[in-house]
Amino acid sequence: MPFAPSSMQVESTAFTPNGAIPKRHSAEGDDVSPALSWKDAPAGTKGFAVICHDPDAPLVKDGSYGYVHWLLYNLPADVTSLEEGTKTGTAGINDGGAIGYGGPMPPEGHGPHQYYFWVLALDTQTELPEGLTQPELLNKLEPHILGMSRLVGTYRRD
Repeated sequence: MPFAPSSMQVESTAFTPNGAIPKRHSAEGDDVSPALSWKDAPAGTKGFAVICHDPDAPLVKDGSYGYVHWLLYNLPADVTSLEEGTKTGTAGINDGGAIGYGGPMPPEGHGPHQYYFWVLALDTQTELPEGLTQPELLNKLEPHILGMSRLVGTYRRD
């Protein structure tokens, strides 16, 4: 993924930065996406995308590492928050092969994993099709990323 730091701030009412993600948002629970919000997007932002990635997952796929739990895109600039279990935007394919959010579920005995909820600010409003993979999505978004920020949460399997 490209790196375009910004002063954008990402938060959730479900967990604090570096805090535990509630079981409700995991594959062991209700498997619903957590509420997210962000502010201070870069000037010129016309759209957003969200990616949830677990870099601690022992998976190498398509030249990348970790596990993609969520790809959400086609979010207009006036969307600066997502409710729990959101239906806003267009979803891509997660590494579990499903469209939409797939919550944390690290391998048994693996200890806690970190989950990065990235928000990407874009210089355009996208109209991409449903079901893109992370490499496909990033290929389309990279030329348009103005800035990005993340919220990191942790999850440990029971």
